[in-house]
Amino acid sequence: MDVASPVRATASPEPAPAERSRPLLRWSVHAAWVVLLALATELRVGRFGFHPSDQGFILAQAWRVLHGEVPHAEIISARPLGSAVLHVADFALPMPLFFGSSFLSMIEIIVATIGFAALVTRRRVLAWGPGMTAMVAAASLINLNAFPLMAWHTVDGIALTACGAWALDAGLRGGHAFARRGGLALLGCAVFVKQSFALAAVIGVFWLLLHPSTRAGALRTARWWRRLVLDLLSLGAPGLAYVAWVSLGGGFAEMVEQLTGGVPAYGQRLLGLWLEDPEVLTRAPVRELSFFAAIAVVLLAVRLPGDRLGAAGRVASWVLVLAGATAVVLTVVDGRFTGSSRWADVLWWIVAVSVLVNAAVTRKVPWAGLLVLATGFMTSLSWGNDTPTLLTGTLALTALLLLSAVVPPRPRLARRWVTATAGLTAVAVCGWVVVARHDQAAYLDLSHDKLTEDLGAVTPAMSGIRTNPSTFTYVRQIRDCLAEFPAARTAILPDSSFAYPAFGLRNPFPLEWPLPLEIVGDAPQRMLAEADDLNREGDYLVLFQTDSIRQLATGGPVPAQIPLDTPVFDYLGLEKAIQAKLTGRAVTCGSFVGKYAR
Repeated sequence: MDVASPVRATASPEPAPAERSRPLLRWSVHAAWVVLLALATELRVGRFGFHPSDQGFILAQAWRVLHGEVPHAEIISARPLGSAVLHVADFALPMPLFFGSSFLSMIEIIVATIGFAALVTRRRVLAWGPGMTAMVAAASLINLNAFPLMAWHTVDGIALTACGAWALDAGLRGGHAFARRGGLALLGCAVFVKQSFALAAVIGVFWLLLHPSTRAGALRTARWWRRLVLDLLSLGAPGLAYVAWVSLGGGFAEMVEQLTGGVPAYGQRLLGLWLEDPEVLTRAPVRELSFFAAIAVVLLAVRLPGDRLGAAGRVASWVLVLAGATAVVLTVVDGRFTGSSRWADVLWWIVAVSVLVNAAVTRKVPWAGLLVLATGFMTSLSWGNDTPTLLTGTLALTALLLLSAVVPPRPRLARRWVTATAGLTAVAVCGWVVVARHDQAAYLDLSHDKLTEDLGAVTPAMSGIRTNPSTFTYVRQIRDCLAEFPAARTAILPDSSFAYPAFGLRNPFPLEWPLPLEIVGDAPQRMLAEADDLNREGDYLVLFQTDSIRQLATGGPVPAQIPLDTPVFDYLGLEKAIQAKLTGRAVTCGSFVGKYAR
């Protein structure tokens, strides 16, 4: 069984040697379209809309790591802080911090889409024609859909899984140790951006052990065992380095307590899509799954006899594939890019059906299809977005590739400029839909025409980021408070983690965003203990919100001044307890109340 050969490619034959003789030029072209698409997406979509809650959460953790703080010992987190380590690189980009971070996130999304497509098609990227390249670009835009462009651990996990498996497969097929071990290291890194991506490392081990190049010589030579040990060490190196770093910093016990103390996620909504209410199989977009499953059954009946049905069977096969493609497109259309429609779950199940059809007809296990399914499941293991929305474009493209691989090769009727035109049309349509969806209502912000303020007027780190006047006022008030009450250590509680990297602040508390689900281990005790330390050492400013930050998403009023006795907003009483414990002078500034000591 060829574990690295998931499907039979059905696209055009390999390009002529003359085209392959210029790999540098072809790589440059691919790199150029990735950068240009990411930049265009950031300029037209990513920079419009801002919310102070989670759009800055990962950057705030990276800011701490950049200043030498040790995960779990000094930074409380319900997840490993691999993303914080990765996004230290955002601070080195030659562009405003928040703009550059969003731009880098879109590059991650595009490269992950390329990696999965290369694995599913089993074709080198340099061998792609313009049609395939454009389809992957369109899938990248669908992967973004309505999600905000920002540094986020789920995006990192998807990118590391895709690139790790891509490099591992290339290294195994080509016999390149560096690519093989580099891919294993990336899969090991995926585990440490979020626990839900632990399956990526397991997949890497099975991919390694089941591949024919690894099985050759098994249990026979010392060289084989030495290679295997080095490969497994490459997989485990990121984890060993992370645990060693945390342990040397005195945070091993805290790490175990924090990483095992969060509320677990099981993916039950994804796996039980129609179980609670079977009638959803007759309603959009879930009905497309029923349609696709029926097509798959008929396609199996046509393809399992092989070519014995002759020309009629070949025509019927392609008609059924086109019908399946229609079901995929309708799922995207009916989903409207909203998580509540569960369209991503439908696409996940469509891929599951495609994997079964492909395996039955080709008599090979489509390992790349199974990898996409596993990544979708890992992506759905989330508190706030328990659906593989960030993988929708890849799911749709994978379903089409797996299905088309079971039918006879189509006659080459179209010239390259025709397929290129069709692909570019798909990119334009997907881009238009993504822009329209974000313009209608950016993530936790208003419509495009109401995003009239540039946050670069408040701080250079946020240049180019546009938001509504209420959010602009809120951010400006933070700047004004910092100027009025300068201090060595400053905290804004509970929902403004963006402010630490945006204004270069050092948060004295061990938690950026004390949401109920983020409060793990001994977080409340450590937060209150830090308040005692602030009282003893002085030189601090702690600002407290007085209303839910969610009102900014609706453009609600932000008061210019409030009384000192205005109640603070909190989730579990922790902020009020900290306010009561701090002995500094009570102050008010804009819509904030606070405690200040010099």
